[in-house]
Amino acid sequence: MAIKTVLRMGDPILLQRALPVESFDTPELHALIQDMEDTMAHMDGAGIAAPQIGVSLRVVIFGVGKNPRYPDAEQVPYTVLINPILSQVDNEMDEGWEGCLSVPGMRGVVPRFTNLRYTGFDQYGNVIDRTVSGFHARVVQHECDHLDGILYPMRIEDLRTFGFTDVLFPDMDIADD
Repeated sequence: MAIKTVLRMGDPILLQRALPVESFDTPELHALIQDMEDTMAHMDGAGIAAPQIGVSLRVVIFGVGKNPRYPDAEQVPYTVLINPILSQVDNEMDEGWEGCLSVPGMRGVVPRFTNLRYTGFDQYGNVIDRTVSGFHARVVQHECDHLDGILYPMRIEDLRTFGFTDVLFPDMDIADD
């Protein structure tokens, strides 16, 4: 379909709670998902949420194979997740570096639940119910935050761990977010 412009931090759409999807397997939903896929692939993203391309619906996609922005990350299966509900499995948390297509060129250390259960639907209305951990859990939490108007810098607890990627990691060849 098309590579869309990714909204950047400061755009009011990114601060809104997105609306639930009410109809599945529609041409409009498939077109949105294709636009999200094209945009995410073009920008080497690990995931993207519909609000990031200006569509205030509760739709995220994510998946990580070999990704230059996350060279050491474990693989995450490609997933279309609609109307997600996240549930913590336990209270275990870990901190990790995150970047975002809507906050280009920056990274920060963000605390996230290590283990997570998520439920929702795919684009055809089929139920998704997974329990995940590690980087997979981090990616899902990051993307679903977008659906509630939360960007990762809002979760950073120590702003000394937030900065420009090329300054924080001068010896690493990490692609710009």
